[in-house]
Amino acid sequence: TEKLFGPYAWGRYDLLILPPSFPFGGMENPRLSFITPTIIAGDKSLVNLIAHELAHSWSGNLVTNESWRDLWLNEGFTSYVENRIMEEVFGRKRALMEQALDAQHLRELVATMKPTSDTVLYVDLMGRDPDAAFSSIPYTKGQLFLIYLEQKLGRDNFDTFIKAYFKKFAFQSIGTTTFVAYLKETLLSKHADKVSEKEINEWIYSEGLPSFTPNPVSDVFTIIDGQIKAFIANTLSAQDLPTGDWTVHQWLHFLNNLPRDLAIDNMSDLDSAYQLTTSNNKEIAHAWYLLSLHAGYDAIFDQLDDYLIEIGRRKLIVPLYKQLATSPKGKAWAKEVYQTARPGYHPLAQGTVDQVLGLTN
Repeated sequence: TEKLFGPYAWGRYDLLILPPSFPFGGMENPRLSFITPTIIAGDKSLVNLIAHELAHSWSGNLVTNESWRDLWLNEGFTSYVENRIMEEVFGRKRALMEQALDAQHLRELVATMKPTSDTVLYVDLMGRDPDAAFSSIPYTKGQLFLIYLEQKLGRDNFDTFIKAYFKKFAFQSIGTTTFVAYLKETLLSKHADKVSEKEINEWIYSEGLPSFTPNPVSDVFTIIDGQIKAFIANTLSAQDLPTGDWTVHQWLHFLNNLPRDLAIDNMSDLDSAYQLTTSNNKEIAHAWYLLSLHAGYDAIFDQLDDYLIEIGRRKLIVPLYKQLATSPKGKAWAKEVYQTARPGYHPLAQGTVDQVLGLTN
């Protein structure tokens, strides 16, 4: 990371694995990042979160957003730096898979997000809880904006810009206006033919995603898309899926792109072949449980009960509660489990799930 973006300014760097009730993936305290235990999968498959928290040593801690409206300056930059670290350590193929997974999630969010004004990078939070700023918008839309700049201006030019940006604003809090002015002064003025001010403004101040948003494409995922079609058409059985060398990213792409109304027989075949209901990888288990709730595959409920009680990370539990709450039966079951789970959750997670289940005044 230092080779890419300049010296590490904090001396020492340690990680502290917190209890499962920790509501976030990580927290980027200078010198000591707090980390959720849900990334401990035994195969280093989820270490991009470590890269993310390390990246905050530059974006967020060294150069800090001056308000919650400017959260994208923190999280968008950090997501970009995280992915560059992953590319440096594990290669372009893995970095591209992680980009593609995040971009798909972002597009799905943008298509359903209300109010649509919350899809703006420079989001209006007047009179609102700052927690409302946290979604894939500042993280992944911010990252894709920076990827766009990199692609249009060239990686060497953009790396020089970012390294100078971290140096110029070190140990300062800055806002979006300051960032845009610096971008124009140092980079766009030299490459006015490649990126326009109108394009910059559309990224930062407009709702949704620009029509020219980068669309990360993974050749690995393209192969899996073909296997999904064959599996759905029953020309490729669950047992014959070539999963032997699949990474967590391939599993997530596979599960996330199966039809939400997949036939119960297909669900059962997948579970029998790969024991997905009892997966020790919390991200894979989350994706499987969410698919199962959509498809009506009830064999998950004993394990889902344990999962919701043992884990307090909002990214993993809140979408499950939301899907359960879409039916009277599911909502009643969720409330019963939540009675047991709630005392073990962090107050932030309690507040979010209370709202999802209609338990707030």
